Amino acid sequence: MELKGFGAKTQEDLRKKLEFFQGTRNLFHYGAVEGEALALLERLRAQLPGQRIELTGAIRRKANIVSEIELLVEGTLPEPPFSPFPVKVHTAGAENFGTAWLQTTGGEAIWGEIATSNAPSPEEALLFAAAGLPFVEPELRDNPSAVNWAQNKQLPKLVAETDLKGLLHAHSTYSDGMHTLREMALHARSLGYQYLGITDHSQSAFYANGLKPDRVQAQWAEIDALNAELAPFRIFKGIESDILNDGRLDYEPDILAGFEFIIASVHSNLRMDEEKATRRLIAAIEHPRTTILGHPTGRLLLSREGYPIDHKKVIDVCAAHGVAIELNANPYRLDLDWTWIPYAREKGVFISINPDAHSKNGMLDMHFGVCSARKGGLSAEGCLNAMDLEAVGRIFKLTLR
Repeated sequence: MELKGFGAKTQEDLRKKLEFFQGTRNLFHYGAVEGEALALLERLRAQLPGQRIELTGAIRRKANIVSEIELLVEGTLPEPPFSPFPVKVHTAGAENFGTAWLQTTGGEAIWGEIATSNAPSPEEALLFAAAGLPFVEPELRDNPSAVNWAQNKQLPKLVAETDLKGLLHAHSTYSDGMHTLREMALHARSLGYQYLGITDHSQSAFYANGLKPDRVQAQWAEIDALNAELAPFRIFKGIESDILNDGRLDYEPDILAGFEFIIASVHSNLRMDEEKATRRLIAAIEHPRTTILGHPTGRLLLSREGYPIDHKKVIDVCAAHGVAIELNANPYRLDLDWTWIPYAREKGVFISINPDAHSKNGMLDMHFGVCSARKGGLSAEGCLNAMDLEAVGRIFKLTLR
């Protein structure tokens, strides 16, 4: 059907957006549902103290996007639980609870096959053992690589929130953040982190109060003063430099040279085909001062698909130039998608789990970044900000090439 007054290109764009909208109806961000799921679980356990009740399904696998809260209940549930989200209840007896839990958790088909090919079991771990496999964490059960890892006894030790030593993407009132540099630093320290990489927006991001060179200099001076005051806690002088339309980094070379690390991100001219987007990212990655590639596709889960990129080419160039890739922990982004973590690690590319915090509370999004990173099989050894202060400082100095 043609729409009068709209060109073919505009009509195609509208069609794709409508299809995307239709495909995301009745879906929810994991970050929006997790709290209610845990509260519901706690309420039911308090009401039914003699019955075993667990989360299952996509919410247990910590999928980026979920359609409902799934519960597995031993015995029966007297009445349907109330929740602002859809709830699905599975029931099982004590003797086959583990079998039902493995089946209803889902993921790759092999896990269900393991459940059905063995005698009913009260515990999941017994089913894995009977199949000659180590226990596979629920987050990993969507990951096709986990099958081979388990069969070859090479399951990674998944990164945990306690492994993270610092935050490397945060904004302050210098650009579009809600809290001052001091407030952000003190809060990061209070959360137990060793360092904070402050990365306010660069000058081209006028919509986000991006920093002109004089304000960059003012921020550097404040960072020096705070570092003297807060040691051994450390603030690193960073920037989220816009990747301009031709792939150049925002700012002239003399300003770029003063940052200790740089996150290069696309924020404008998002309507690109794969060739254009890939070429633009690669140009930025090849810049000698780029440390981390920020939210590689620019997606916003359930609201914006993001521009298409050739992930393998981008990751290969990051590997060649020693550039880490961000897993943006904001639950609306979670970009780099976890499905590309195995390839990135195969190529030796570090993943940086970054909160993209625009407030103190935004630092808590690290939790969702870790959930997604674990789905990709990321270990602490492959996570840039699981390095301690001294080690990450050495990495940043290597970027001064």
